[in-house]
Amino acid sequence: MSLDFFIGLFPQLLNGFLVTLALWALSGVLGLAFAVPVAIARTAAAKLPRMLARGFITVIRGTPLLVQIYVFYYGLGNLLAQYPALRHSVLWPFLREGFWYAAMALAVSTAAYAGEILRGGIMGVPPGEIEAGRSLGLKPWMVWRLLIMPRALRICLPALIGQLINLLKSTALASTITVMDLLGTANYIRMQTFRVYEPLLAVALVYVGLTIVLTRCLSLVGRTVPPDRSGAATRRSRAHRPLPTEAAGGPEGSSAPAA
Repeated sequence: MSLDFFIGLFPQLLNGFLVTLALWALSGVLGLAFAVPVAIARTAAAKLPRMLARGFITVIRGTPLLVQIYVFYYGLGNLLAQYPALRHSVLWPFLREGFWYAAMALAVSTAAYAGEILRGGIMGVPPGEIEAGRSLGLKPWMVWRLLIMPRALRICLPALIGQLINLLKSTALASTITVMDLLGTANYIRMQTFRVYEPLLAVALVYVGLTIVLTRCLSLVGRTVPPDRSGAATRRSRAHRPLPTEAAGGPEGSSAPAA
């Protein structure tokens, strides 16, 4: 293993690093945005949207992410290529790139996982707060925007941060559809130099460093959100609640001291 060759790999991985970061950011934002309606439909009172959201989550969580990427790239991509009007439009330079299909597949996968996480947060909102908002005359969409979603976000924020970190490592699968991300660039270097270990080790170090930095940044963002203390407050109130005998004036069977 040549140390000079190994150190010289990092400047060559810069473009792949930027592609990976862009892919993570785009799919993360889209996935979290799609997760909101999925979670709302998952907790809806009507049976149809609840069953549709449950079916979507079951299908996405039950199939490998690599299969989903292939379905978008080879399936949807080949289907769109059959339309000459689309191939000669201004959209074709984007639709023929694997980056956008990988971003869509990662966004859909994130929407399913994050939607289920957010559903758990919504179910954890105390019903009393929702009833209080309704008693104040708030419209249903205002109850969701002002009460339910902020509290649900505080409840499930650590799990959402973990999902975003897993998404970063999942972006490496985009290299299988010609996306020149970190792993795609490393594979190209391997084919050009016939060196196997140095490029892969360099990519592994970059992923570790990027994971540490993003985890730290997301944790700092999470600290700006006030923690959910409803559960702790409920436990404290129950712990300090006087016993029925104490509220009556003393333990059962005790008598007042004689005058």
